[in-house]
Amino acid sequence: MAPGPAAAEGGAPSQRPEPATGGAARQRVDDDVRLARAALTRLTEPGDEVVGRWLRELGPVALRRALTGDDAPPPGASGRRLAGCALRAARLDPAGDLAAMEALGGRFVCPEDAEWPSQLDDLEDARPVGLWVRGAASLRMWALRSVAVVGARACTDYGAHVATTLGAGLAERGWVVTSGAAYGVDGAVHRGALSANGATIAVLASGANVPYPRGHTELIDRVAEQGLVLAELPPGSHPTRSRFVLRNRVIGGSLGVRAVAAVEISR
Repeated sequence: MAPGPAAAEGGAPSQRPEPATGGAARQRVDDDVRLARAALTRLTEPGDEVVGRWLRELGPVALRRALTGDDAPPPGASGRRLAGCALRAARLDPAGDLAAMEALGGRFVCPEDAEWPSQLDDLEDARPVGLWVRGAASLRMWALRSVAVVGARACTDYGAHVATTLGAGLAERGWVVTSGAAYGVDGAVHRGALSANGATIAVLASGANVPYPRGHTELIDRVAEQGLVLAELPPGSHPTRSRFVLRNRVIGGSLGVRAVAAVEISR
């Protein structure tokens, strides 16, 4: 069992941390800001640096109004972008999305929240608008001791064994094992961490309530129970090729990663 977070910041996290839902970690954010950011996760795509710049310049509430036609468009917004936002705005229901996550025991974590991992701010204008989270652990505390492990989907049995052993060994030493829940190495490293009763984070390219790949539904549900499942996309969203690529910046480039292991033993 890993030691708890009572020692110096950045030390090994507890494998059974205090829940992060409710309480002070969420009380400081204005409801309008949370609703606006939740809406923006449906109006825009992850990692869009133009949207990030507008967010920085206008703030989330004004940007939501600008992209939905309630105010003047943001500076430089193309007609194509505005038309796309108008189509998405027709099915916009941020309060419903927040309620759907709450019904799953989840939450929406904003950059204004105390729980937000400040390492994500290193992405600057490509920073996530917010993160939809399943799981009780504190995202900020776990991100301080996170290690990303990535690798081939079509790995050999030996590769899967290595990844499972690596995940278990890292978890036993108090590291939070972060990966993408894909077939092959990703799934194996999550299973290793879970088998050691350790901490693990799965970052999805879909909504947090849409397990992908489907064959890993049970695994992702186990991660949500024992660790954290994160998504930039709102509930019900499905993955695309570009979303997989952009998801990787959250896994490997910013979630408090101190070391990255790439397992590449494949067929």
